[in-house]
Amino acid sequence: MTVVDFSAFINRLATVSGETILPFFRTSLSIEDKSKNHNFDPVTEADRAAEAVMRRLIKASFPQHGIVGEEFGNEREDADYVWVLDPIDGTKSFIGGFPIWGTLIALLHNGTPVFGMMHQPFIGERFSGDNGSANYKGPSGERRLTVRRCASLDEASCYTTSPLLMDAADRAAFGRVEQAARLTRYGGDCYSYCMLAAGHLDLVIETGLKSYDIAALIPIIAGAGGIVTNWEGGPAKDGGRIVAAGDRRVHEAALKLLAG
Repeated sequence: MTVVDFSAFINRLATVSGETILPFFRTSLSIEDKSKNHNFDPVTEADRAAEAVMRRLIKASFPQHGIVGEEFGNEREDADYVWVLDPIDGTKSFIGGFPIWGTLIALLHNGTPVFGMMHQPFIGERFSGDNGSANYKGPSGERRLTVRRCASLDEASCYTTSPLLMDAADRAAFGRVEQAARLTRYGGDCYSYCMLAAGHLDLVIETGLKSYDIAALIPIIAGAGGIVTNWEGGPAKDGGRIVAAGDRRVHEAALKLLAG
């Protein structure tokens, strides 16, 4: 069985999760704080309902597959095929009524992300990739995703969700990149990575990510011709401190500055 066999099913997962989430968006939601400290980490009924519906569909269709999810834990992580789910990446934007959030769906084969999708049901956009190519489908039609060339950091647009999510040492390291870049903006969550794949920005730097925050985005970025690693230049699939770039020259320059 190849990854191509799963494309229709992944689109179905996106559709059912979107249909589950949208009735909650821009309504009065009950919000729970999952954090154990002062870093607000919200979860809503929409997050849980969407992950539950995706899990039911996966178990009914592929009972031998594993599932890693943000809200309901992990099952059969050692399976050949494992689904990695983040029902709403960008929950803080979601509860604020901003449409800068998306559902992340990744398929891992023997531990490697082989297909990923970011679905934004309110806008009606889907970004998908399989490491070899990446595609967009939305209100403006369908097209291939391709990163843009950028020769150096002083020509680069850099994004991070918020430097306040970083510890002091990482924030200082990010500050060195921020000073070198032409433009730095905050916010975006999963959308920043998709805009990088679409060729609208050059660099995304984050810390503290979980596997479900990044696994779906790796095949999209790679399929569009970009690169995504951790701060040490290693695999990004397990999360942690992440650097994504459209051009390898910018990626290399960012890694050097982050290292100090």
